Amino acid sequence: MDEDFKGRPSCAYQKAVAGKRCVSEDAAAAMSLWTKAQTLTGDALQQVRAVYGEHFPIEVRHFLAGWIEEKMWQDIDPDNPAHEPYVNELVRSMIQELDNKANNMNTEELFLTRLKLTEAANMFRNRYSQNPGSLIRIIRHCLNTEIKLVQQVENASAARVMEQQQPLLHPVGNPQDVVQAEINQQLEYLRLRTQKTGEECRRIEQEQEAFALQYHECTKLNAHLQHLGTLPRTPENLEMEEKLKQQKNVLSNLLNQKVANVIQFRIQLADQLKETVGILHTLQARVLDDELIRWKREQQLAGNGSCFNSNLDSIQEWCEALAEIIWMNRQQIKEADRLKQKLAFEPPGVIDILPSLNSQITQLLSSLVTSTFIIEKQPPQVMKTNTRFTSTVRLLVGGKLNVHMTPPQVKVSIISESQANSLLKNDKTAKGDASGEILNNTGTMEYHQATRQLSVSFRNMQLKKIKRAEKKGTESVMDEKFSLLFQSQFSVGGGELVFQVWTLSLPVVVIVHGNQEPHAWATVTWDNAFAEGGRAPFVIPDKVAWHLVAEALNMKFKAATGRSLTEENLRFLGEKAFRSGNSQLQDYSSLLLSWSQFCKEPLPERNFTFWEWFYAVMKLTREHLRGPWVDGAILGFVRKKQAEEMLATCSIGTFLLRFSDSELGGVTIAWVAEHGEVFMLQPFTSKDFAIRSLADRISDLSHLVFLYPDIPKDQPFGKYYNPFRDSQPAGRNGYVMPVLVTHVPGWGGGPSGVGSYPPTPQNIYQPQSPDGAGRDTASVVSGVSENAGSYMNPEYDYTEFMGQDLPTMDENVSLDLNGFNFDLVPQTYKQE
Repeated sequence: MDEDFKGRPSCAYQKAVAGKRCVSEDAAAAMSLWTKAQTLTGDALQQVRAVYGEHFPIEVRHFLAGWIEEKMWQDIDPDNPAHEPYVNELVRSMIQELDNKANNMNTEELFLTRLKLTEAANMFRNRYSQNPGSLIRIIRHCLNTEIKLVQQVENASAARVMEQQQPLLHPVGNPQDVVQAEINQQLEYLRLRTQKTGEECRRIEQEQEAFALQYHECTKLNAHLQHLGTLPRTPENLEMEEKLKQQKNVLSNLLNQKVANVIQFRIQLADQLKETVGILHTLQARVLDDELIRWKREQQLAGNGSCFNSNLDSIQEWCEALAEIIWMNRQQIKEADRLKQKLAFEPPGVIDILPSLNSQITQLLSSLVTSTFIIEKQPPQVMKTNTRFTSTVRLLVGGKLNVHMTPPQVKVSIISESQANSLLKNDKTAKGDASGEILNNTGTMEYHQATRQLSVSFRNMQLKKIKRAEKKGTESVMDEKFSLLFQSQFSVGGGELVFQVWTLSLPVVVIVHGNQEPHAWATVTWDNAFAEGGRAPFVIPDKVAWHLVAEALNMKFKAATGRSLTEENLRFLGEKAFRSGNSQLQDYSSLLLSWSQFCKEPLPERNFTFWEWFYAVMKLTREHLRGPWVDGAILGFVRKKQAEEMLATCSIGTFLLRFSDSELGGVTIAWVAEHGEVFMLQPFTSKDFAIRSLADRISDLSHLVFLYPDIPKDQPFGKYYNPFRDSQPAGRNGYVMPVLVTHVPGWGGGPSGVGSYPPTPQNIYQPQSPDGAGRDTASVVSGVSENAGSYMNPEYDYTEFMGQDLPTMDENVSLDLNGFNFDLVPQTYKQE
C-alpha cells in the first residue's frame, strides 16, 4: 500500500492542526486530531458526534484514529478514474485493519466493542465494496468537520490572521461530496432527534401510567372516606378519617404534580415534533427540489450528449432515510395523540397542534413517495412507429416502505402536450386520455435484493398508432411533442395510505419515416438544451443567446464524434447560423438565434436549413470520419475562400479537408496544384465512403502529398489505410472481389498497377463549384475505377444501379443520328 502511494503527502490531517510536522515524525510536538476532538465540549462536541453514525460508526474512528490520520491523503480524488486503484486499496486496507483490531480484543470487557467493530467491517464490505469512493468522501467529511471545530476552538481569535499568513487546510473534495456529506449529517441529526422524541413518548406513557395508578389509589381513599362518613363518629373513626384525609391531600398534590408534568411533557414533545417536521420539510425540499431535480436535468442534457454521472443510488439512500424518519415521526405523532386521548385533560389556552402535525407529516410522506416515482431510463426521444423501444421506471422508497410485498402494476400510455398540461392542472379525466396505442405497455415492479431497487423494465414496447393535433402555420409533425405517461397505484402501512403515482417522460417526437429524423432531432435538441425548470409542458424559448446554442451544438457534436468543437469552429457555425457571410470579427455570443433561423428558414441560396447542414456533417463525421476528426486531421469548418487563403502560400500537393457548404453531409478536398492554383474536389458523401474510405481515397490520389500545413499524408492517414494487394483472395462464394480506386482525371495515377486517365476536357468536365459563387477555383470531379481501362461518368451515381437488373439494348433497333450536332463532341473524339 505504501509503495503505491510513494511520493504522496501523508499525515495531511495532522498537519492541519499540528503545524508542518507529522505526528509520526515527532509525536511529542503535536496531539493527534482525534485526541483534540475528544477535548471539545458543548455544541462543538455534539457536532462531532453528529457526523458519525450508521454510515461510519464513531467506534471505528476511535480505534483506528492513528491509522486513519496517517493513511488519508488529501489529494486523492475518488471521482478521478486514475485514482481508482488507490481508493480501492485504501478501503480494502482499512477493512483489514478493522478486522485485525477486532480480532485482538479478546478480553471480556471488550467483547461488545469487538462485536461493534466486526459489524462495521462487514457493513463496509457490503455497502462500499462496489463504491469505495463513497466511504472515502464520508471519512474526509468527518475529518474536515473535526479540523474545522478544533481550529475554531483553539484559535478563534487569530483565525483571520492565520488565514492571511498561512492558509489552513480547507475541506477537500468536489461540491457534490460536500453536499452528500451535509445531507448525511442532517439525516443523522434527524435520527438522533427522532430517537429522543421516541424516548419522550415512552416517558409520557410511563407518567400517565403512574398517574393512573395514583388516581386509582386516590379513588379508593375517597371511597373509604365516604364509608367512614356513614359510621358512628367514634374517636377511632375520627382518627382514621383524619389520617385518610391527610393521605388524600398528599396523593392529590402528587396527582396535580403528575398532571402538570404530563402536560409539560406533552407540550415539549409537540414542540420537538413540530421542529423535527420543519427540519424534515427543509431537508426533503433539498433532496427532491435540488438534488433530484438536478439529476433529472442532467439526465435530460445527457439526451444531447452531456456526460451523465448518475448519483441516483445516493439520492435513493437519502430518500429511504427520509421515508424511515418521516414514518417514525408520523407514528410518534399518532402515539402522542393516542396518549392524549387516553388521558384527556387540556390546560386552557394551549392549542393542540398534533392534528396539524399529522397532516403535515402525512403530506411530506405523500410528496416523497410521489416525487420518487421516476424514469431511470428514458424512452427514445425520437420515436419511430412500429419500432421496439425500452424504458425503466423506479420507485426510490419502494424497498423501505415494503411496497414490494404487494408488487404494483405500472401502465404506460402516450399523451400530447395539451393532455400533459391538463394532467398537471389536476384534471383527473386527463389520466385516461391517450394519443396513441402502445403494445406491451404494462409491467409489474420487482424488488432486487442485491441493489435494493424496486423497478420495472419495459423491454418490448412498440408504438402502433399516433393521433396528431391540427397544425398551425409552418408547424410540422416533427415540431409536435408527446410524452409517455407512467402510472401506478399501491398502498403502505397495511393499506393505511394509498398512493396513486404517475410521472412523465422527457418530450418525445414521433416519426414514421427516417427522412423525418433530422428535424425531429432539432426539436429534441432545442428542448433538451433550453427547457427551464418548472415549465408548463413543453414550453421553450423561441430565441436563445448564441453562446448557449453553441454550447448545445458542441455538446452534441462531441458526443457523436469524440472531439469538441474549437472556438474557430463555433465562430464558423455562428456565421452560418446568422447568415452573416465571412465577418470573422463579429462577436455572436450575445446575439439571439431564433428557432426559425435554427431549423426552419433555408440558408441563403440553399434548399436546406442550418440544422440540416449541421446534422448531416455530424452524421457523416460520426459514421465515416471519426478517427481522422479525433486526430485533428480534418479542419472541416472552413469556408471556401478561407481554404484558398490558407493554401495560397503552401507547397504543391498540400491539401486540407473541409465540409461542403453546398452538399449536405459532404466533405471536400482542397489542394495546391502547379503555379499555386487551388482546386476543390467534388464533395464525398456517406454513399462514397460506403464504397471506399476517406483515408484510402487520399492514398489513391498521388497528387495529394502534404496535409496542411506540411504534414506528410501517410502520417495522419496511414493507420487507416486498407493495404492494396495485387492479388485479391477469393471470397466465400468463390468470386474474386474487385478493388475500387479513386482517381481524378488528369491528376496522376492511383496505386501500383492502376493507370491514369487522359486529361479531361476543361469545357465539359470542370464546372464551377456551386458553393463558390463569384470564385474562380475549379471544382474537380473524381471517379472510382476497377482497372485502368474502365471509365465511370462522374455525372452519374453508379451505386444506385448496383443490384438492379437493367434492360438490355435491342441490337436491331435503328438509331437516327441525322439530327445530332457532332460539333459538340471534342475534336479528339471525332471520327476521322
